[in-house]
Amino acid sequence: MTETPENFEDQPSSTRHPGIDHVLSTTALKSLAHPLRVRIYDELSAFGPLTASGLGERLGESSGSMSYHLRQLERAGLIREDDSRGKGRERWWERVPGSVAIPDARSLPAGSAERLAAKLVEDEWMHAREQNYRHFVADGDQVFGPEWLDVATADTINLRLTPEQLAALVAEVDAVFLKYGDLYKFTPSPGSRPVQIHFNAFPLVRGEVTDDTTKEER
Repeated sequence: MTETPENFEDQPSSTRHPGIDHVLSTTALKSLAHPLRVRIYDELSAFGPLTASGLGERLGESSGSMSYHLRQLERAGLIREDDSRGKGRERWWERVPGSVAIPDARSLPAGSAERLAAKLVEDEWMHAREQNYRHFVADGDQVFGPEWLDVATADTINLRLTPEQLAALVAEVDAVFLKYGDLYKFTPSPGSRPVQIHFNAFPLVRGEVTDDTTKEER
């Protein structure tokens, strides 16, 4: 197995969100800042260990291309070989356990390679989330039975909050994520399948109105 230049397990956790185990280091961030590598990382996150050929089939790429990008992710400590699987020269790859986040952009110099890498990774993650949901909306009723369709949901709530109130809300949601992560992340129940949960919480940049405008509209 290729030696990694840094121990991913030692990377700092997030001070903003306790549920984040690792904030990506500069080395890991730059290694991940490639659209195909983000997709590889997402596949291993959602579906568990896969081989280079298996990933190639899922992503429409050659196994040779997969092997190259897998080595780059391994060198950055983001993935590792799953020694419990495979026969002979067959190699299975898995994500290093633990939740990750990109660094706060405010901590990165404007126009720097690190900041550009963070932006690329964030954009690719957002695109992947959107695509996953679009696939479910388009094809979910052809793939899943009512036991799944009846419980799947996409909820939106609009509130007016202070920063402190939003922080409290996010902390409570993080606690729920942690609870269910501890219960089912590594010990899935019989009949389970990969499930992805999205939670976005942010102030709206456009469309803000003044109190006077609000009164006039009423």
